[in-house]
Amino acid sequence: MGKNIFDRFFKDKEEALDENSITESFYDITAEEATANGSTKMMLLEPRAFSEATQIADYLKKRSTVVLNLKRVTKEQAKRIADFVSGTIYAIGGNMQNIGGGTFLCTPKNVNVEGKISNENEKTEKRDNDDLNIEW
Repeated sequence: MGKNIFDRFFKDKEEALDENSITESFYDITAEEATANGSTKMMLLEPRAFSEATQIADYLKKRSTVVLNLKRVTKEQAKRIADFVSGTIYAIGGNMQNIGGGTFLCTPKNVNVEGKISNENEKTEKRDNDDLNIEW
């Protein structure tokens, strides 16, 4: 019992305390592999049931950015999916931002997001652009 429990699992105590190595272990591929062809993937997902939450987590583990629209599920399912995905985000050291109307931007650790989209509740001048129709 004289040995520290970390000594049983880690050769070096520094390895045991290195947060970066812990979060990296949750990814399926390295950051270098994810950007090997010069681009990264962005997935646009609209789950219809909580059972699809694991698929969202799998995309994040493969270092893909996910735009998650939770408008097609009930409030209870949306909360469960958001909780599950936020747990995944925490484990991989990523980021999750609400970009409005039940839509979230979920990014792995290797993706930096700059800027902010204002919240509908913030006191700013609002314009009614619901009928805005832009064709490309």
